[in-house]
Amino acid sequence: MNRLFAHVVLMRPANIITAVADILLGFAASGAVLLLGTGGPVSVGHPQLRVLYWLVVATVGLYGGGVVLNDVFDADLDQLERPERPIPSGAASRVSASLLGAGLLLGGIAAAFQVSGTSGLLAAAVAALAVGYDALGKHYPVLGPLNMGACRGGNLLLGLSAVPGAVTGYWYLALIPVVYIAAITAISRGEVHGGNKRILLGSLGLYGLVIGSILGLLSLPQAHALYAVPFLGLFSYLIFPPLLKAIASLRPLDVQLAVKAGVMALILLDATVAAGFAGWWYGLLVLALFPLSRWLAGRFAVT
Repeated sequence: MNRLFAHVVLMRPANIITAVADILLGFAASGAVLLLGTGGPVSVGHPQLRVLYWLVVATVGLYGGGVVLNDVFDADLDQLERPERPIPSGAASRVSASLLGAGLLLGGIAAAFQVSGTSGLLAAAVAALAVGYDALGKHYPVLGPLNMGACRGGNLLLGLSAVPGAVTGYWYLALIPVVYIAAITAISRGEVHGGNKRILLGSLGLYGLVIGSILGLLSLPQAHALYAVPFLGLFSYLIFPPLLKAIASLRPLDVQLAVKAGVMALILLDATVAAGFAGWWYGLLVLALFPLSRWLAGRFAVT
């Protein structure tokens, strides 16, 4: 593995695409999509699209920086459990990975401040949550999953900040990824040594809570429920069978596949809610990120 490729591996490119989907969901929920129709024809230089560009750059930096630093903090453990990873294999050094991770986080915060002070502060909060998880939070069975979920919820709020006032109006949307990512994080604890049935069943319950919450959102007067239902069906199809298989076998490989399916399905989750806010065409736009993420997942590690 050459050094450049090793540092790209550390950034988890397939996962970064799922973070972009969060931004697209927040952008739709904020009402920014409707603003695209004002002020004449939509062009690449439209003010709302410039906002979206900066928010996408911000989330790439924040997510990439967070996962790179996660490998820095896990380097000693990976030496024993996953020696093929870039740092323990020697393809990347702790120093170079630390510089990359810190640079990505700072770049993400700087990009967010190009949108507004609200966006910049949210990005700084997400960065702090990511570092907190990497250094400390992941070592605690309850705090860790909640900490990771808060990172993803903050990322969705970052998308909402395309229209700063929407953050206070739709903050509760962030609770959905908090619960969902908490479930995936809990499942991932069995990737190396095998799953714990009690934890896996708890995650199954959290998945059900996520589905129920989405159905509740789709019942709101402004929601386009019929547009979102097909996306919700596909989302459910992707997440439940792998988790049920992991619960039945408890094998590390099945647990890893359940985690991978959960991470990849994040795009479907975002597409479902986005379709509910902005219509089927916007849901398809978000869904278009899915094949790209799957393609990258075949070439780079997801977990």
